[in-house]
Amino acid sequence: MLKNDRYTYRITWSEEDQEYAGLCIEFPSLSWLDENPEAALAGIRQVVADVVKDMKSNGETPPEPLASKHFSGKFMVRIPPELHRKLAIEAQEEGISLNRLAADKLRKQDA
Repeated sequence: MLKNDRYTYRITWSEEDQEYAGLCIEFPSLSWLDENPEAALAGIRQVVADVVKDMKSNGETPPEPLASKHFSGKFMVRIPPELHRKLAIEAQEEGISLNRLAADKLRKQDA
């Protein structure tokens, strides 16, 4: 296993495979199936450790863990002009900025 494994893991049920799937966000092509969720996590962590070891031995740089990345809180979104107009009107009616309206809508979507 990796000494300081900071990668992002998810365990989810696979209806297709009828087993738990261990996934790593930073390595989307990797997975590990198991009947037990804890074993699925252990399996995907070992696969990631093996891949990172191989990458390093081949002079490749493994992906940076999401937990180590800095996020500025800004991102650019392109939307159709009519939607932009509709949202700008909604923000104006609510007396808030367009950025605040978008952030509120994204926050509600995440809940």
